[in-house]
Amino acid sequence: TVSVIVYDVLGREVAALVQGDVAAGRHTVDFHNTTISSGTYFYRLTAIDRSGGVNVNMKKMVLLK
Repeated sequence: TVSVIVYDVLGREVAALVQGDVAAGRHTVDFHNTTISSGTYFYRLTAIDRSGGVNVNMKKMVLLK
């Protein structure tokens, strides 16, 4: 199971880009959102493997319109 969630600098959830099962391998996610302004955001990638292991990565991104 994989989830990719985008947050603003105050920690509020802005968008859920991926939620569910995804096949193993490399993937890309497009973020098309016209309702939020340019600025700094954070995204959290959470992956849970079949054995129950959890991998969480949080990164900063800059949205430019």
